[in-house]
Parts: sequence; structure tokens; C-alpha cells
Amino acid sequence: MINYDGKRFRKVSTDPNAPVTLYRQRDDLVWAELTGGGVRLGSLTGKCGEDGTIDMAYTMVLASGQVISGHSTNTPEFLPDGRIRLNEVWERYGTNGSRGTSAIEEVAE
Repeated sequence: MINYDGKRFRKVSTDPNAPVTLYRQRDDLVWAELTGGGVRLGSLTGKCGEDGTIDMAYTMVLASGQVISGHSTNTPEFLPDGRIRLNEVWERYGTNGSRGTSAIEEVAE
């Protein structure tokens, strides 16, 4: 199992203000809190499988005031430099519900 505790991730984008999320982990429990890049406050909580895949729920309050929540399954991929890329398949719930894919990458120290 991958240990995500203390690893920082950022959405793969060219936005220098994209939030950096610090992941915490205890056994198979994974959680994080994020701010910045249009997110006033967000949190995620999930479980990490033996293969490093994280199954999580998330909530966020955006700068616009919109409150969103959803579910994501994040599958790890190791980059050539050893960092982790999490390939996300997500679903947002509610009146503005949607589905999609995205990726976040470990921030190099």
C-alpha cells in the first residue's frame, strides 16, 4: 500500500494558484483539507486500497459561494521522476451535478 501521509498534491494545470492539498493517512484512512485557487475551503475523506487507489468523498465551498460535494476514485501512477500522479474519476452531486476525469500530481519538495 502507498503511504500518502505528508504528500502534497496539485491539480495538473497551468494555474499557479491551483490549491496544494496536504494528504494525511493512518492505516487505510486518508483525509485532506484544501484552500486556494477558487476554493474557500474543501475537504476529502476516504480509504486507500492495497494497490494505492483512494476511494473518497469530497466537499468544497467555492469562492463563488457555491457548495459542492461528490465522490472520486483516484488511481495512482508513478511518474518517471518517482512522484505520484493520481488519475481521478469523479462525480459531483446536486443540481449542478456532473462527471469527469482529471489528474493531480505530487508536488516535488
